[in-house]
Amino acid sequence: MATSRTGSSSSSATRRSSSSVEEFQQVLNERKRKRMASNREAARRSRMRKQKHLDDLMGQVSQLAHENNQILANINITTQIYLNIEAENTVLRAQMAELSTRLQSLNEINDFISSNNGVFGYDHPNNYEADHEHHHHQVNIDTFMNNPWGCFYGNQPIIASADMIM
Repeated sequence: MATSRTGSSSSSATRRSSSSVEEFQQVLNERKRKRMASNREAARRSRMRKQKHLDDLMGQVSQLAHENNQILANINITTQIYLNIEAENTVLRAQMAELSTRLQSLNEINDFISSNNGVFGYDHPNNYEADHEHHHHQVNIDTFMNNPWGCFYGNQPIIASADMIM
């Protein structure tokens, strides 16, 4: 019986040891399963964070593209306004130059007529009517046409209009 006791005792110890190995293996398997589940959940959360970050970046790209389009539209409008104003300024500068030239010519003619050079046969422009009533004066055509402004009299009239002022 001693043999059977040892045999049964060793068989019982083997059963206990194999059951404790099985229990240990189950504990290890459970830990492994939990770790794998935890890793899967962490990976899922990481993918979700990355996807959210990507979505945020795509939203920023869309917003920035929209803002860039608005800025470009504003630049185009501002450029067009600038070009229109620049064209208008060019026209105004040309008109100013023309009017300055005309004014200078008119002032020169006025100075010539106002001078006491005897071209019109009277001493002073204010005395014209008095002299004209009593005497019939002849204008010296050679003196009149050989003045520096003769081109105005012979070639083109002096014209003034309201458009010149505006």
